[in-house]
Amino acid sequence: MAETLQSTSQASAGSGQLRRNALGVAAITFFVVSAAAPLTAVAGGYPIAMLLGNGAGVPAAVVLVTVILLLFSVGYTAMARHISNAGSFYAFTSRGLGGVAGGAAAYIALLAYNTMQIGLYGLFGAVTAGTLAGYGIDLPWWAWSLIALAIVAFLGYRQIDLSAKVLAVLVILEYVAVVILDVAIIGQGGAAGIDFTSFTPGAFLSGSTTIGVLICFAAFMGFEATTIYSEEARDPKRTVPRATYLAVFIIGVFYAISTWAMVLGVGADKVVETIGGLPDPTLYVPTLSDQYVGGWLTTIIGLLLVTSVFAALLAFHNAAARYFYVLGREGLLPAKLGNTHDAHQSPHSGSVLQTVLGIVVLALFAITAQDPIFALFTWLTNTATLSVITLMSLVSFAILAFFKKEPALEPSALKASIAPLLAGLVLAVIAILVVVNFGVLTGAAAWLAIALPLLVPVAAVLGALAANNLKRSEPARFAQMGAHQAGR
Repeated sequence: MAETLQSTSQASAGSGQLRRNALGVAAITFFVVSAAAPLTAVAGGYPIAMLLGNGAGVPAAVVLVTVILLLFSVGYTAMARHISNAGSFYAFTSRGLGGVAGGAAAYIALLAYNTMQIGLYGLFGAVTAGTLAGYGIDLPWWAWSLIALAIVAFLGYRQIDLSAKVLAVLVILEYVAVVILDVAIIGQGGAAGIDFTSFTPGAFLSGSTTIGVLICFAAFMGFEATTIYSEEARDPKRTVPRATYLAVFIIGVFYAISTWAMVLGVGADKVVETIGGLPDPTLYVPTLSDQYVGGWLTTIIGLLLVTSVFAALLAFHNAAARYFYVLGREGLLPAKLGNTHDAHQSPHSGSVLQTVLGIVVLALFAITAQDPIFALFTWLTNTATLSVITLMSLVSFAILAFFKKEPALEPSALKASIAPLLAGLVLAVIAILVVVNFGVLTGAAAWLAIALPLLVPVAAVLGALAANNLKRSEPARFAQMGAHQAGR
Protein backbone atom coordinates (compact mmCIF):
# COMPACT_ATOMS: atom_id res chain seq x y z
CA MET A 1 0.00 0.00 0.00
CA ALA A 2 1.61 3.17 -1.15
CA GLU A 3 1.98 5.81 1.51
CA THR A 4 3.88 8.60 -0.24
CA LEU A 5 1.68 11.24 -1.80
CA GLN A 6 2.53 12.45 -5.25
CA SER A 7 3.24 16.18 -5.23
CA THR A 8 1.14 18.58 -7.21
CA SER A 9 4.04 19.47 -9.44
CA GLN A 10 4.55 15.83 -10.34
CA ALA A 11 0.95 15.10 -11.12
CA SER A 12 0.59 14.75 -14.84
CA ALA A 13 -2.16 16.46 -16.75
CA GLY A 14 -4.99 14.16 -17.58
CA SER A 15 -3.82 11.57 -15.03
CA GLY A 16 -7.31 11.28 -13.64
CA GLN A 17 -6.11 12.18 -10.18
CA LEU A 18 -7.40 14.85 -7.87
CA ARG A 19 -4.95 17.62 -6.99
CA ARG A 20 -2.47 16.16 -4.51
CA ASN A 21 -1.02 17.91 -1.45
CA ALA A 22 -3.45 20.81 -1.84
CA LEU A 23 -5.09 20.87 1.60
CA GLY A 24 -3.80 21.04 5.15
CA VAL A 25 -5.64 20.65 8.46
CA ALA A 26 -6.96 24.23 8.43
CA ALA A 27 -8.29 24.08 4.86
CA ILE A 28 -10.14 20.79 5.42
CA THR A 29 -11.52 22.08 8.71
CA PHE A 30 -12.87 25.18 6.95
CA PHE A 31 -14.63 22.97 4.39
CA VAL A 32 -16.47 20.92 6.99
CA VAL A 33 -17.16 23.80 9.39
CA SER A 34 -18.61 25.84 6.54
CA ALA A 35 -20.75 22.87 5.47
CA ALA A 36 -22.24 22.93 8.98
CA ALA A 37 -23.14 26.60 8.27
CA PRO A 38 -22.64 27.84 11.86
CA LEU A 39 -24.47 31.14 11.51
CA THR A 40 -27.32 29.48 9.63
CA ALA A 41 -27.68 26.95 12.44
CA VAL A 42 -27.55 29.57 15.20
CA ALA A 43 -29.93 32.04 13.56
CA GLY A 44 -32.19 29.59 11.75
CA GLY A 45 -32.03 26.06 13.15
CA TYR A 46 -31.63 26.47 16.89
CA PRO A 47 -34.54 28.88 17.51
CA ILE A 48 -36.75 26.27 15.83
CA ALA A 49 -35.17 23.54 17.97
CA MET A 50 -36.05 25.57 21.07
CA LEU A 51 -39.59 26.27 19.91
CA LEU A 52 -40.50 22.76 18.68
CA GLY A 53 -38.03 20.79 20.78
CA ASN A 54 -36.83 21.02 24.34
CA GLY A 55 -36.66 24.80 24.79
CA ALA A 56 -34.00 25.90 27.24
CA GLY A 57 -32.55 22.38 27.19
CA VAL A 58 -31.19 22.72 23.63
CA PRO A 59 -27.62 23.52 24.84
CA ALA A 60 -27.60 20.18 26.69
CA ALA A 61 -28.82 18.48 23.49
CA VAL A 62 -25.89 20.07 21.65
CA VAL A 63 -23.47 18.60 24.19
CA LEU A 64 -25.06 15.15 23.80
CA VAL A 65 -24.83 15.27 20.01
CA THR A 66 -21.19 16.42 20.23
CA VAL A 67 -20.37 13.41 22.43
CA ILE A 68 -22.09 11.03 19.99
CA LEU A 69 -20.16 12.47 17.05
CA LEU A 70 -16.87 12.27 18.93
CA LEU A 71 -17.66 8.62 19.66
CA PHE A 72 -18.28 8.01 15.95
CA SER A 73 -15.07 9.85 15.08
CA VAL A 74 -12.94 7.42 17.13
CA GLY A 75 -13.42 4.52 14.73
CA TYR A 76 -13.91 6.77 11.70
CA THR A 77 -10.51 8.41 12.05
CA ALA A 78 -8.85 5.09 12.89
CA MET A 79 -9.96 3.66 9.55
CA ALA A 80 -9.11 6.91 7.76
CA ARG A 81 -5.45 6.23 8.61
CA HIS A 82 -5.57 3.14 6.39
CA ILE A 83 -7.98 4.15 3.61
CA SER A 84 -7.59 7.46 1.76
CA ASN A 85 -10.43 7.72 -0.73
CA ALA A 86 -12.55 10.70 -1.81
CA GLY A 87 -15.66 8.51 -1.51
CA SER A 88 -15.10 7.86 2.18
CA PHE A 89 -18.49 6.43 3.21
CA TYR A 90 -18.51 4.25 0.12
CA ALA A 91 -14.88 3.22 0.53
CA PHE A 92 -15.08 2.37 4.22
CA THR A 93 -18.26 0.34 3.71
CA SER A 94 -16.77 -1.50 0.73
CA ARG A 95 -13.59 -2.46 2.58
CA GLY A 96 -15.49 -3.49 5.69
CA LEU A 97 -18.75 -5.06 4.50
CA GLY A 98 -17.99 -5.84 0.86
CA GLY A 99 -18.61 -4.27 -2.53
CA VAL A 100 -22.38 -4.73 -2.71
CA ALA A 101 -22.85 -2.93 0.61
CA GLY A 102 -20.34 -0.35 -0.62
CA GLY A 103 -22.44 0.26 -3.72
CA ALA A 104 -25.49 0.83 -1.53
CA ALA A 105 -23.54 3.30 0.62
CA ALA A 106 -22.26 5.08 -2.50
CA TYR A 107 -25.70 5.83 -3.85
CA ILE A 108 -27.04 6.87 -0.43
CA ALA A 109 -24.10 9.30 -0.22
CA LEU A 110 -25.00 10.70 -3.64
CA LEU A 111 -28.54 11.21 -2.40
CA ALA A 112 -27.30 12.83 0.81
CA TYR A 113 -24.90 15.40 -0.59
CA ASN A 114 -27.00 16.32 -3.62
CA THR A 115 -30.23 16.80 -1.66
CA MET A 116 -28.41 18.81 1.00
CA GLN A 117 -26.69 21.04 -1.55
CA ILE A 118 -29.75 21.61 -3.73
CA GLY A 119 -32.03 22.12 -0.74
CA LEU A 120 -29.76 24.89 0.48
CA TYR A 121 -30.48 26.85 -2.72
CA GLY A 122 -34.00 27.36 -1.40
CA LEU A 123 -32.74 28.83 1.86
CA PHE A 124 -30.15 30.95 0.07
CA GLY A 125 -32.69 32.37 -2.36
CA ALA A 126 -35.19 33.22 0.35
CA VAL A 127 -32.64 34.75 2.76
CA THR A 128 -30.94 36.78 0.03
CA ALA A 129 -34.21 38.05 -1.43
CA GLY A 130 -35.43 39.10 2.01
CA THR A 131 -32.15 40.74 3.01
CA LEU A 132 -31.45 42.67 -0.17
CA ALA A 133 -35.05 43.78 -0.64
CA GLY A 134 -34.36 46.09 2.28
CA TYR A 135 -31.68 47.75 0.19
CA GLY A 136 -33.98 48.25 -2.81
CA ILE A 137 -32.75 45.22 -4.75
CA ASP A 138 -35.89 43.20 -5.42
CA LEU A 139 -35.55 39.88 -7.26
CA PRO A 140 -37.44 36.59 -6.85
CA TRP A 141 -35.82 33.95 -4.65
CA TRP A 142 -35.01 31.64 -7.55
CA ALA A 143 -33.06 34.39 -9.34
CA TRP A 144 -30.71 34.70 -6.37
CA SER A 145 -30.44 30.91 -6.20
CA LEU A 146 -29.39 30.78 -9.85
CA ILE A 147 -26.78 33.51 -9.30
CA ALA A 148 -25.33 31.51 -6.42
CA LEU A 149 -25.43 28.36 -8.52
CA ALA A 150 -23.36 30.03 -11.23
CA ILE A 151 -20.70 31.19 -8.75
CA VAL A 152 -20.58 27.78 -7.05
CA ALA A 153 -20.26 26.10 -10.45
CA PHE A 154 -17.27 28.29 -11.31
CA LEU A 155 -15.48 27.68 -8.01
CA GLY A 156 -16.28 23.96 -7.98
CA TYR A 157 -14.88 23.55 -11.50
CA ARG A 158 -11.53 25.08 -10.58
CA GLN A 159 -8.74 24.13 -8.15
CA ILE A 160 -9.85 23.01 -4.70
CA ASP A 161 -7.62 25.46 -2.83
CA LEU A 162 -9.46 28.40 -4.43
CA SER A 163 -12.69 27.21 -2.80
CA ALA A 164 -10.84 26.73 0.49
CA LYS A 165 -9.66 30.35 0.50
CA VAL A 166 -13.17 31.65 -0.16
CA LEU A 167 -14.61 29.51 2.63
CA ALA A 168 -11.93 30.56 5.11
CA VAL A 169 -12.86 34.23 4.84
CA LEU A 170 -16.61 33.61 5.04
CA VAL A 171 -16.46 31.22 8.00
CA ILE A 172 -14.18 33.45 10.08
CA LEU A 173 -16.55 36.38 9.63
CA GLU A 174 -19.53 34.21 10.71
CA TYR A 175 -17.80 33.15 13.89
CA VAL A 176 -16.69 36.67 14.78
CA ALA A 177 -20.22 38.06 14.45
CA VAL A 178 -21.82 35.36 16.63
CA VAL A 179 -19.02 35.50 19.22
CA ILE A 180 -19.56 39.27 19.56
CA LEU A 181 -23.23 38.60 20.36
CA ASP A 182 -22.39 35.75 22.74
CA VAL A 183 -19.89 37.89 24.65
CA ALA A 184 -22.35 40.78 24.86
CA ILE A 185 -25.16 38.61 26.27
CA ILE A 186 -22.96 36.72 28.74
CA GLY A 187 -21.00 39.86 29.68
CA GLN A 188 -24.20 41.72 30.53
CA GLY A 189 -25.52 38.76 32.55
CA GLY A 190 -28.38 38.00 30.20
CA ALA A 191 -31.92 38.86 31.22
CA ALA A 192 -31.78 37.49 34.76
CA GLY A 193 -28.15 36.72 35.57
CA ILE A 194 -25.86 33.88 34.59
CA ASP A 195 -27.20 30.41 35.34
CA PHE A 196 -26.68 26.89 33.98
CA THR A 197 -30.29 25.75 33.90
CA SER A 198 -29.89 24.77 30.25
CA PHE A 199 -27.51 21.96 31.16
CA THR A 200 -29.69 20.35 33.83
CA PRO A 201 -31.59 17.06 33.27
CA GLY A 202 -34.89 18.86 33.87
CA ALA A 203 -34.29 21.32 31.04
CA PHE A 204 -32.95 18.65 28.70
CA LEU A 205 -36.04 16.48 29.21
CA SER A 206 -38.52 19.35 28.85
CA GLY A 207 -40.78 19.66 25.81
CA SER A 208 -39.93 17.32 22.94
CA THR A 209 -36.38 16.16 23.64
CA THR A 210 -36.40 13.94 20.56
CA ILE A 211 -37.14 16.82 18.18
CA GLY A 212 -34.56 19.01 19.90
CA VAL A 213 -31.83 16.39 19.57
CA LEU A 214 -32.69 15.66 15.94
CA ILE A 215 -32.53 19.31 14.91
CA CYS A 216 -29.23 19.67 16.80
CA PHE A 217 -27.94 16.66 14.91
CA ALA A 218 -28.88 18.26 11.58
CA ALA A 219 -26.85 21.34 12.53
CA PHE A 220 -23.66 19.26 12.52
CA MET A 221 -24.16 17.75 9.07
CA GLY A 222 -21.04 18.10 6.96
CA PHE A 223 -18.49 17.42 9.71
CA GLU A 224 -18.00 13.87 8.40
CA ALA A 225 -16.75 15.17 5.04
CA THR A 226 -13.14 15.51 6.27
CA THR A 227 -12.31 12.13 4.73
CA ILE A 228 -13.73 13.16 1.35
CA TYR A 229 -10.66 15.39 0.91
CA SER A 230 -8.13 12.71 1.94
CA GLU A 231 -6.78 12.28 -1.61
CA GLU A 232 -6.07 16.02 -1.79
CA ALA A 233 -4.70 16.34 1.75
CA ARG A 234 -1.11 16.73 2.83
CA ASP A 235 -0.16 13.68 4.90
CA PRO A 236 -3.76 12.39 5.15
CA LYS A 237 -2.95 9.88 7.91
CA ARG A 238 -2.48 12.80 10.28
CA THR A 239 -4.31 15.63 8.55
CA VAL A 240 -7.73 13.96 8.24
CA PRO A 241 -8.05 12.70 11.84
CA ARG A 242 -6.88 16.05 13.23
CA ALA A 243 -9.32 17.95 11.01
CA THR A 244 -12.18 15.64 12.04
CA TYR A 245 -11.68 16.06 15.78
CA LEU A 246 -10.98 19.76 15.38
CA ALA A 247 -14.17 20.28 13.36
CA VAL A 248 -16.37 18.43 15.87
CA PHE A 249 -14.78 20.27 18.80
CA ILE A 250 -15.04 23.72 17.21
CA ILE A 251 -18.63 23.22 16.05
CA GLY A 252 -19.73 21.61 19.31
CA VAL A 253 -18.22 24.22 21.65
CA PHE A 254 -19.42 27.08 19.45
CA TYR A 255 -22.99 25.75 19.31
CA ALA A 256 -23.12 24.93 23.04
CA ILE A 257 -21.98 28.42 24.09
CA SER A 258 -24.10 30.20 21.49
CA THR A 259 -27.32 28.35 22.32
CA TRP A 260 -26.67 28.90 26.03
CA ALA A 261 -26.27 32.64 25.38
CA MET A 262 -29.50 32.57 23.34
CA VAL A 263 -31.33 31.14 26.36
CA LEU A 264 -29.71 33.61 28.78
CA GLY A 265 -30.80 36.47 26.52
CA VAL A 266 -34.42 36.24 27.70
CA GLY A 267 -34.18 33.67 30.49
CA ALA A 268 -34.75 29.92 30.54
CA ASP A 269 -38.38 30.28 31.60
CA LYS A 270 -39.26 32.69 28.79
CA VAL A 271 -37.29 31.48 25.76
CA VAL A 272 -40.04 29.31 24.24
CA GLU A 273 -42.69 31.98 24.86
CA THR A 274 -40.49 34.70 23.33
CA ILE A 275 -39.62 32.75 20.18
CA GLY A 276 -43.23 31.61 19.77
CA GLY A 277 -44.38 35.23 19.91
CA LEU A 278 -42.22 36.28 16.95
CA PRO A 279 -43.61 36.30 13.38
CA ASP A 280 -40.69 34.04 12.42
CA PRO A 281 -38.35 32.07 14.74
CA THR A 282 -35.37 33.22 12.66
CA LEU A 283 -35.97 36.74 13.96
CA TYR A 284 -34.90 35.70 17.46
CA VAL A 285 -31.14 36.22 16.98
CA PRO A 286 -31.61 39.63 15.30
CA THR A 287 -33.87 40.59 18.23
CA LEU A 288 -31.15 39.65 20.71
CA SER A 289 -28.57 41.50 18.61
CA ASP A 290 -30.67 44.69 18.64
CA GLN A 291 -31.10 44.44 22.40
CA TYR A 292 -27.59 43.54 23.51
CA VAL A 293 -25.31 45.07 20.85
CA GLY A 294 -27.10 47.32 18.39
CA GLY A 295 -28.49 47.62 14.90
CA TRP A 296 -25.06 47.62 13.30
CA LEU A 297 -24.41 44.01 14.33
CA THR A 298 -27.92 43.01 13.30
CA THR A 299 -27.24 44.37 9.83
CA ILE A 300 -23.93 42.50 9.63
CA ILE A 301 -25.53 39.25 10.81
CA GLY A 302 -28.21 39.61 8.14
CA LEU A 303 -25.60 39.97 5.42
CA LEU A 304 -23.40 37.21 6.84
CA LEU A 305 -26.37 34.86 6.93
CA VAL A 306 -26.38 35.12 3.14
CA THR A 307 -22.68 34.27 2.94
CA SER A 308 -23.11 31.50 5.52
CA VAL A 309 -25.57 29.65 3.34
CA PHE A 310 -23.37 30.30 0.30
CA ALA A 311 -20.38 28.76 2.10
CA ALA A 312 -22.43 25.66 2.85
CA LEU A 313 -23.54 25.50 -0.79
CA LEU A 314 -19.93 25.53 -1.96
CA ALA A 315 -18.80 22.94 0.58
CA PHE A 316 -21.57 20.46 -0.25
CA HIS A 317 -21.09 21.04 -3.99
CA ASN A 318 -17.46 19.99 -3.62
CA ALA A 319 -18.49 16.90 -1.64
CA ALA A 320 -21.12 15.86 -4.20
CA ALA A 321 -18.74 16.42 -7.13
CA ARG A 322 -16.13 14.17 -5.51
CA TYR A 323 -18.62 11.38 -5.01
CA PHE A 324 -19.60 11.54 -8.68
CA TYR A 325 -15.90 11.43 -9.54
CA VAL A 326 -15.15 8.42 -7.34
CA LEU A 327 -18.11 6.38 -8.57
CA GLY A 328 -17.18 7.15 -12.17
CA ARG A 329 -13.57 6.15 -11.49
CA GLU A 330 -14.60 2.90 -9.82
CA GLY A 331 -17.25 1.72 -12.28
CA LEU A 332 -20.50 2.50 -10.48
CA LEU A 333 -21.34 5.46 -12.74
CA PRO A 334 -20.28 6.39 -16.32
CA ALA A 335 -16.48 6.48 -16.67
CA LYS A 336 -16.47 10.10 -17.91
CA LEU A 337 -17.30 11.24 -14.39
CA GLY A 338 -14.04 9.65 -13.22
CA ASN A 339 -11.89 12.12 -15.16
CA THR A 340 -10.30 15.23 -13.68
CA HIS A 341 -9.59 18.55 -15.37
CA ASP A 342 -6.23 18.69 -17.17
CA ALA A 343 -5.22 22.01 -15.60
CA HIS A 344 -7.15 22.22 -12.32
CA GLN A 345 -7.16 18.50 -11.43
CA SER A 346 -10.68 19.04 -10.16
CA PRO A 347 -13.61 16.61 -10.60
CA HIS A 348 -15.00 18.93 -13.26
CA SER A 349 -17.44 16.45 -14.81
CA GLY A 350 -18.96 15.71 -11.42
CA SER A 351 -19.13 19.44 -10.73
CA VAL A 352 -20.98 20.07 -13.99
CA LEU A 353 -23.43 17.21 -13.34
CA GLN A 354 -24.14 18.50 -9.83
CA THR A 355 -24.79 21.95 -11.29
CA VAL A 356 -27.20 20.56 -13.89
CA LEU A 357 -29.12 18.66 -11.20
CA GLY A 358 -29.38 21.89 -9.23
CA ILE A 359 -30.80 23.76 -12.22
CA VAL A 360 -33.39 21.05 -12.90
CA VAL A 361 -34.63 20.88 -9.30
CA LEU A 362 -34.67 24.67 -8.91
CA ALA A 363 -36.71 24.98 -12.10
CA LEU A 364 -39.17 22.35 -10.88
CA PHE A 365 -39.77 24.07 -7.55
CA ALA A 366 -39.90 27.57 -9.08
CA ILE A 367 -42.34 26.60 -11.85
CA THR A 368 -44.65 24.85 -9.40
CA ALA A 369 -44.46 27.87 -7.03
CA GLN A 370 -43.26 25.83 -4.05
CA ASP A 371 -42.05 27.64 -0.96
CA PRO A 372 -38.23 27.89 -1.04
CA ILE A 373 -37.83 27.27 2.71
CA PHE A 374 -40.78 25.14 3.81
CA ALA A 375 -40.62 22.95 0.69
CA LEU A 376 -37.28 22.99 -1.16
CA PHE A 377 -35.03 23.56 1.84
CA THR A 378 -36.92 21.62 4.51
CA TRP A 379 -37.84 18.55 2.47
CA LEU A 380 -34.46 18.04 0.85
CA THR A 381 -32.14 18.86 3.73
CA ASN A 382 -34.00 16.58 6.14
CA THR A 383 -33.78 13.80 3.56
CA ALA A 384 -30.04 14.47 3.45
CA THR A 385 -29.79 14.38 7.24
CA LEU A 386 -31.52 10.99 7.37
CA SER A 387 -29.21 9.72 4.61
CA VAL A 388 -26.05 10.82 6.41
CA ILE A 389 -27.12 9.40 9.78
CA THR A 390 -27.95 6.09 8.06
CA LEU A 391 -24.53 6.10 6.39
CA MET A 392 -22.74 6.87 9.64
CA SER A 393 -24.41 3.89 11.31
CA LEU A 394 -23.55 1.64 8.35
CA VAL A 395 -19.95 2.87 8.30
CA SER A 396 -19.59 2.24 12.04
CA PHE A 397 -20.43 -1.44 11.53
CA ALA A 398 -18.13 -1.52 8.47
CA ILE A 399 -15.26 -0.22 10.62
CA LEU A 400 -15.98 -2.95 13.16
CA ALA A 401 -15.87 -5.60 10.40
CA PHE A 402 -12.74 -4.12 8.79
CA PHE A 403 -10.64 -4.27 11.95
CA LYS A 404 -11.98 -7.71 12.80
CA LYS A 405 -10.55 -8.91 9.47
CA GLU A 406 -7.35 -6.88 9.92
CA PRO A 407 -6.72 -6.85 13.71
CA ALA A 408 -3.01 -6.04 13.31
CA LEU A 409 -3.89 -2.63 11.81
CA GLU A 410 -5.47 -1.31 15.01
CA PRO A 411 -4.41 -2.77 18.35
CA SER A 412 -6.74 -0.53 20.36
CA ALA A 413 -10.02 -2.27 21.23
CA LEU A 414 -11.63 1.13 21.82
CA LYS A 415 -10.96 2.29 18.25
CA ALA A 416 -11.42 -1.08 16.52
CA SER A 417 -14.55 -2.41 18.21
CA ILE A 418 -16.00 -0.66 21.28
CA ALA A 419 -16.47 2.85 19.84
CA PRO A 420 -17.68 1.69 16.37
CA LEU A 421 -20.20 -0.73 17.90
CA LEU A 422 -21.64 1.84 20.30
CA ALA A 423 -21.72 4.54 17.62
CA GLY A 424 -23.40 2.23 15.12
CA LEU A 425 -26.16 1.28 17.55
CA VAL A 426 -26.80 4.84 18.74
CA LEU A 427 -26.86 6.21 15.20
CA ALA A 428 -29.24 3.45 14.06
CA VAL A 429 -31.67 4.47 16.82
CA ILE A 430 -31.36 8.13 15.78
CA ALA A 431 -32.05 7.23 12.13
CA ILE A 432 -35.23 5.41 13.21
CA LEU A 433 -36.30 8.45 15.25
CA VAL A 434 -35.80 10.69 12.21
CA VAL A 435 -38.07 8.43 10.13
CA VAL A 436 -40.74 8.30 12.84
CA ASN A 437 -40.68 12.08 13.31
CA PHE A 438 -40.13 13.03 9.67
CA GLY A 439 -43.53 14.66 9.32
CA VAL A 440 -42.94 16.87 12.36
CA LEU A 441 -39.42 17.78 11.23
CA THR A 442 -40.50 18.76 7.71
CA GLY A 443 -44.13 19.78 8.03
CA ALA A 444 -44.70 17.74 4.88
CA ALA A 445 -48.00 16.09 3.96
CA ALA A 446 -48.45 12.54 5.27
CA TRP A 447 -47.70 10.87 1.94
CA LEU A 448 -44.59 12.96 1.42
CA ALA A 449 -43.36 12.23 4.96
CA ILE A 450 -43.39 8.58 3.89
CA ALA A 451 -42.10 9.03 0.34
CA LEU A 452 -39.03 11.13 1.14
CA PRO A 453 -37.51 8.69 3.71
CA LEU A 454 -38.16 5.87 1.21
CA LEU A 455 -35.62 7.51 -1.11
CA VAL A 456 -32.88 6.18 1.18
CA PRO A 457 -33.63 2.44 0.73
CA VAL A 458 -34.37 3.04 -2.95
CA ALA A 459 -30.92 4.60 -3.39
CA ALA A 460 -29.38 1.69 -1.46
CA VAL A 461 -31.03 -0.88 -3.73
CA LEU A 462 -29.93 0.94 -6.90
CA GLY A 463 -26.35 1.16 -5.58
CA ALA A 464 -26.30 -2.52 -4.63
CA LEU A 465 -27.55 -3.44 -8.11
CA ALA A 466 -24.85 -1.30 -9.73
CA ALA A 467 -22.18 -2.99 -7.61
CA ASN A 468 -23.57 -6.44 -8.37
CA ASN A 469 -23.47 -5.64 -12.08
CA LEU A 470 -19.82 -4.61 -11.73
CA LYS A 471 -19.12 -7.87 -9.90
CA ARG A 472 -20.46 -9.87 -12.85
CA SER A 473 -18.82 -7.80 -15.59
CA GLU A 474 -15.48 -6.88 -13.97
CA PRO A 475 -14.81 -9.07 -10.92
CA ALA A 476 -11.23 -7.83 -10.52
CA ARG A 477 -12.39 -4.22 -10.45
CA PHE A 478 -15.19 -5.14 -8.04
CA ALA A 479 -12.63 -6.63 -5.64
CA GLN A 480 -10.81 -3.27 -5.53
CA MET A 481 -13.85 -1.15 -4.72
CA GLY A 482 -13.01 1.52 -2.16
CA ALA A 483 -9.30 0.71 -2.18
CA HIS A 484 -6.69 3.10 -0.76
CA GLN A 485 -5.90 5.82 -3.31
CA ALA A 486 -3.20 8.07 -1.87
CA GLY A 487 -0.08 8.12 -3.97
CA ARG A 488 -1.63 6.07 -6.71
